[in-house]
Amino acid sequence: MHDLGLAAWFGGSLMGTVGLNGGAATAKSPDERLAISASGWAKWAPVQLAAIAVHGIGGLGLIAGNKTRLVGQQEARTNTVIKIVITGLAGASTLASGLVGKKMGDHAAEGAQGVTEPGAGSSPELSSAQRAQKVLQWTTPLLTAVLIVLAAQQGEQQRPIKGLWETTLKNLRRK
Repeated sequence: MHDLGLAAWFGGSLMGTVGLNGGAATAKSPDERLAISASGWAKWAPVQLAAIAVHGIGGLGLIAGNKTRLVGQQEARTNTVIKIVITGLAGASTLASGLVGKKMGDHAAEGAQGVTEPGAGSSPELSSAQRAQKVLQWTTPLLTAVLIVLAAQQGEQQRPIKGLWETTLKNLRRK
């Protein structure tokens, strides 16, 4: 469940940035570019929110299920804290992107050179939102990719042979 939510969050963010925004940028009419992108993102938002919720619920379940391990293994504890921070940043990036996207949608009638590139007639509000979105559209997939790598690392830490090896070494050191 946890990995499914993370995969949907990552995949949806990347698909939207590359596919939806890229596709909307090909619209012939400048005023359609932002409207198409805003409409697509608005339709995707509930799915993205569900993915984030599934990831969060699964993450809390993993923490609860691994509480003994987290107490005993510094590496797992550190990895978990880092993942919590990065998840918070990815969530904030997703929220910020949604707010900026709403502002871009509100100004869609002004038209634009591209989804994240202002046009000659773009207002300062739209231009500012587009500049922010140009960064934010890559921030969320990057942060969720880091979460995927950290989850894989933590999964490797949990492999029985590694745990057996570390436990044996720890017990030998105590003697």
